[in-house]
Amino acid sequence: MSLILSGIATVVVSYGAYYFLNNTSFWWLMIIIIAGMLAFFGLMFNFFRNPLRTIEIDEDVIYAPCDGKVVVIEEITDNTYFNRKMIQVSIFMSPLNVHVNRNPISGTVQFSKYFKGKYLAAWNPKSSEENERTYIVTKNKDGLEVGYKQIAGGLARRIVNYLKVGDDVWQGREFGFIKLGSRMDLILPTNCKIVAKIGDKTEGGKTIIARLR
Repeated sequence: MSLILSGIATVVVSYGAYYFLNNTSFWWLMIIIIAGMLAFFGLMFNFFRNPLRTIEIDEDVIYAPCDGKVVVIEEITDNTYFNRKMIQVSIFMSPLNVHVNRNPISGTVQFSKYFKGKYLAAWNPKSSEENERTYIVTKNKDGLEVGYKQIAGGLARRIVNYLKVGDDVWQGREFGFIKLGSRMDLILPTNCKIVAKIGDKTEGGKTIIARLR
């Protein structure tokens, strides 16, 4: 819907600029407006793209839930669901990344909750607990539970989450979307073997973040 509205706005504003400015001394302003609207639509089209990907199901790994860059790998104490020490892997998503979110494992959704919050910059460490976010936990067939958070950033003001408790999900399938620059946190058991490193570029449903020991 956002892409359609952007297209309509581009056509309307560009036509208006042509109609009112084409035969005037402000023809140069018409060119600037039309070029600006086309650039705007190009950016929106790039942002909402959803490239087709072949996902290889592998129950022994945890995939990245999104495209981006690994910015945090640390031990935390999760007080929202697990109430114990966990490993947090955070992935920063720039406005140029694909913003479709994908399930890191297959299983059944145990927890799915939306939290109101602030709009701190996505790379701010406090954004994980203070920003607007959704927190999802999925349990696989072997009883392993993995948490993942969609976190709004300074520009992102809309989080889309399709999952609810009891849903069966499949590794690599889409489960949501975050508009504009944002961040996702994976909350993993401490007995997972983390293979990702700080600075790694990720592809949702393709890049392996951790292996199950």
